[in-house]
Amino acid sequence: MQVLILAALFAFASHAALAETVYVSNEQDNTVSVIDGATSKLIDTIPVGRRPRGIGLSADKQKLYVAVGDDNRIDVVDLKTRKMEDPLPSGEDPELFVLHPDGRRLFVANENDNLVSVLDIPERRIVTEVEVGVEPEGMGVSPDGRFVVNTSETTSMLHVIDAETLELVDNVLVGTRPRVAQVSADSKQIWVSSELRGTVEVFDAETREPLATIAFEVPGVPRELIQAVGIQLAADGARAYVALGPANRVAEVDAKTYKVLRTYLVGQRVWHIALSPDGKRLYTANGNSSDVSVIDLQNREVVKTIGVGRSPWGLVVAP
Repeated sequence: MQVLILAALFAFASHAALAETVYVSNEQDNTVSVIDGATSKLIDTIPVGRRPRGIGLSADKQKLYVAVGDDNRIDVVDLKTRKMEDPLPSGEDPELFVLHPDGRRLFVANENDNLVSVLDIPERRIVTEVEVGVEPEGMGVSPDGRFVVNTSETTSMLHVIDAETLELVDNVLVGTRPRVAQVSADSKQIWVSSELRGTVEVFDAETREPLATIAFEVPGVPRELIQAVGIQLAADGARAYVALGPANRVAEVDAKTYKVLRTYLVGQRVWHIALSPDGKRLYTANGNSSDVSVIDLQNREVVKTIGVGRSPWGLVVAP
């Protein structure tokens, strides 16, 4: 009996540890797929606006924000009911956005307008727009709330915005066609992916001086197919994960030494990636195979492939 009780407790604890939910934006289907982390199964599909890409959670994790580029708005989904609420303004053609640590402001990259819009969520209005380079995409924010970063694809620049004054304070030339920018958990580093160069550059957040350039190699894969796009930095600062696009791989990087430790074979044209809250699993949005791969980071293996909608683009994991 004691053995059975212990087994039941272990099973409950394991299920609780995986009680996360994964939300995936499907660019061509105008939907968000909902995946149960405990079973790795698709459990729901939520209709949203046209061309959903960037996706994120509200500060209280009760709402889902989805940038719908062809409708020029941010859709809002109540996660309890999975029903749409009134949308938020975004500026023209929103692609990626980031929620400021204050929980009330969204910084939105408006790809067609070469602007970053600053949205006050409670007031439901755009309070200002910051001019940046051509085709802004990547958005990141320092956990200490001091600054926001944006990448512009065509200008190949990293833009730094003061989060208090909302002024552009620096422009930094980076690798060709930068896609994603992330700030480390200690707010001391900025990581930027270069799609066409196939590298990730790391900068000192204070001085914007370069610290490292990380290149990737995959045996048997042509160099031009290794395109660095999505980045996820582990909360403990030990690891970084980089999606390599048409190479169909995710690279695991030692975030201290900048050494590439290994790559994982996932679905076709892996785009954006997201870590589970406990940092033990990595989920990948595979655009051309229309599925999500689940990587067990402790055992270093891909353990599941889950079919979703057409052209999955962004994803976020809710506890």
